[in-house]
Amino acid sequence: MDRINKILNHDLFIECVAKNAEEEKDRKFCCHNMWHFLDVARLAMIFNLQEQVGVAQDIIYAAALLHDIGRFRQYLDGTPHEQESARMAPEILRDCDYNSDEIDMIIEAIGNHRKEEIRDERNLSGLLYRADKMSRSCFACSSESECNWKNGKKNMSLRY
Repeated sequence: MDRINKILNHDLFIECVAKNAEEEKDRKFCCHNMWHFLDVARLAMIFNLQEQVGVAQDIIYAAALLHDIGRFRQYLDGTPHEQESARMAPEILRDCDYNSDEIDMIIEAIGNHRKEEIRDERNLSGLLYRADKMSRSCFACSSESECNWKNGKKNMSLRY
């Protein structure tokens, strides 16, 4: 987990997490913070093990930690956060000793994490997509009735 701890201590990662927090300080819906990132990582690891996909733990954690780092940009100027996150992540990954093949896989998963068509893929992209969607505890949210997620997407019961 040395590379993961390097991500957690990387200046750009820390800056992005702080910018997300600032843009979401008054948000009553799910936030894009460390709790979300870790929930996504842990769920992706569970799916990875259950489905025997075989993605390395530090690849899953890197993708989960970085998948929403560009969310603040979406609030500021409308840039889709998956695009901004995929744009910023390579710098962090290179600085944290990921090789080009690993970076390519992680960036692809980050860029695809909102695309429904990858839902069932048995690779990092599919794992990240499913974990990201399953990480929301809609059944326990006081703002669920005001949320713009479609009812079919909301997690209204605990499944994992």
